[in-house]
Amino acid sequence: MDHPNFAVVAEDLVKVYGRGTSGVRALDHVSVGFERGRFTAIMGPSGSGKSSLLHCLAGLDTVTSGRVLVGGTDITTLSDRALTALRRDRIGFVFQSFNLLPQLTAERNITLPLDLAGRKADRLRLQLVVDVLGLADRLGHRPAELSGGQQQRVALARALVTKPDVVFADEPTGNLDSRSGAEVLSLLRASVSEFGQTVVMVTHDPEAAARADRVVLVADGRIVEDLRKPSAAALRSSRPSAGVR
Repeated sequence: MDHPNFAVVAEDLVKVYGRGTSGVRALDHVSVGFERGRFTAIMGPSGSGKSSLLHCLAGLDTVTSGRVLVGGTDITTLSDRALTALRRDRIGFVFQSFNLLPQLTAERNITLPLDLAGRKADRLRLQLVVDVLGLADRLGHRPAELSGGQQQRVALARALVTKPDVVFADEPTGNLDSRSGAEVLSLLRASVSEFGQTVVMVTHDPEAAARADRVVLVADGRIVEDLRKPSAAALRSSRPSAGVR
């Protein structure tokens, strides 16, 4: 695998929860790379290992064996402090639950990672992200004053403003209605085309996955298919069956 071409690489990744005979192997020797400037979806049924893969790639969970490289840095060897700094500075996150601080305005929520790092926001970058995401007239609003779709836009802006190596999106449309969900997917797509961003999204939805350049299908903790620009219909016919771990 040619590492310079990839924003994130997993090499022979194993993740086991529990010990002994009661242990569950969530990831079973997974090796995969995610190209820079591309939108990749990781898809699979509940319990397939897709969320475990994302959490290990993002440094949110430890691995049992193998390694993960983000921008060429082996995050499995980092101290907790160094890993926290890397996640803050080089990884963007978009979660299903938005994870916005209710007491802060949209603008302050967007710049929060920079504030925590003691860095000033690049005003040109901030303005560009805000304009592309259509948030210019919402920056002074608090989360309670925003719709679900607008809150997810703020979360995406927060993920993009630091110019991360990769943005990980974990079921980003799960709490949204179909219209707002479609808008967020369009914005993830735009972040790739407008900013050259690398996006890795976990989803169980074939319609959402079909918006990606590439779809990695996971079942039983292994990658079972790797598809380029598949249609939603093709994904529905290719979906691994439920009933996996």
